[in-house]
Amino acid sequence: MGLYEDLVNRREKLALIGLGYVGMPIAVAFAKKIDVIGFDLNAEKIRQYQSGVDPTHEVGDAAIRESTVDFTADPARLREAKFYIVAVPTPVNDDHTPDLAPVEGASRILGQNMQKGSVVVFESTVYPGVTEDICVPILEKESGLKCGIDFKIGYSPERINPGDKVHRLETITKIVSGMDEETLDTVAKVYELVVEAGVHRAESIRVAEAAKVIENSQRDINIAFMNELSIIFHKMGIDTKDVLRAAGTKWNFLPFTPGLVGGHCIGVDPYYLTYKAEELGYHSQIILAGRRINDDMGKYVAECLVKELIAQDIPVKRARVAILGFTFKENCPDTRNTKVIDIYRELQEYGIDPIVVDPQADAAEAKRLYGVDFADESALKDLDALLIAVMHSDFASLTPEKIASFYNPKHRTKVLADIKGIFDRRDYPAPEFDYWRL
Repeated sequence: MGLYEDLVNRREKLALIGLGYVGMPIAVAFAKKIDVIGFDLNAEKIRQYQSGVDPTHEVGDAAIRESTVDFTADPARLREAKFYIVAVPTPVNDDHTPDLAPVEGASRILGQNMQKGSVVVFESTVYPGVTEDICVPILEKESGLKCGIDFKIGYSPERINPGDKVHRLETITKIVSGMDEETLDTVAKVYELVVEAGVHRAESIRVAEAAKVIENSQRDINIAFMNELSIIFHKMGIDTKDVLRAAGTKWNFLPFTPGLVGGHCIGVDPYYLTYKAEELGYHSQIILAGRRINDDMGKYVAECLVKELIAQDIPVKRARVAILGFTFKENCPDTRNTKVIDIYRELQEYGIDPIVVDPQADAAEAKRLYGVDFADESALKDLDALLIAVMHSDFASLTPEKIASFYNPKHRTKVLADIKGIFDRRDYPAPEFDYWRL
């Protein structure tokens, strides 16, 4: 009998290493079919899961309470499993080089608790070669086992989109790969248990690793192009959204929009690819040009807001400015790698201390990572300017009358920056509003 059959018949267990926005939904999905151990070093996070709380909001508290996932912060529990999925984050350092510490640390812990006959699948985003050249030697060293003889490896890049209830693990085609045909077959069958959309069997682990990094690099470049257009059209006095709506009537025009590019994928993955390319002597031109544009958008937005204040004869220093939304994307509590912090800090450079309101964000995380304290909606009064940074559903219901009530009544014109263009510009006409969007 193979490992797949042993898992299905509950003679063996699957262990998920890293229970964040990616790992936890995978663990919950597999637990509906087979026995699952959910491991994370963060004991507080494990305590929340064990008490039926979903801090990520990805599957909801009810799904956590009903799930049979055996949540633990004890690495020794990994010895009970035979099939491992590693789903830890792979961020970048301040100098934009890959930070492989989490995936290396996970490999060390797994190596110390892995048994013979195991299959290890990495889901963390990496550049081609990391799984085989960096993770395998760590697994071998810590376990004393030999890859290809005592254990096998595979790679299946995560495609979970935090906050997205349509494109989920079950509904997105899953790329799978293995070090040999037998491993590939096992990995494919295991994932087919939960991925209704089916799997794509990549030719090699490196092909699967490369596919992942270019998916988000492609999005990054396209959004950078939109951001550049927004900068140009703003100088021309043309509304970018109107232009994109007109151009979008052509059958093959790609529906991208300008915006802040944060998070753990689009703003990070391109650097993994360019880092490896530079190691091989090739210096990226298009990818890094896109990164530069997107990394500077927070500063650009802040500068535009300051110019609007000046245009309305509102003193910039100590201006009362509120920012709605602080997370890296809409309808998601995650503030890590948010680009809204760039707007916040740039406004501080001008002597503005912004009020930040975000009912969906993880307030403790924002305080720990950025030193930012959130205010509640009652703080939205006597404003000189309002900047809506994130398209949370909470903000979409705001009416022009409600927004107008947030401003200092002495202002003849209300400065409103609607970064993502949530609202219909026609509802915020001049001279009552000085409405601006990317």
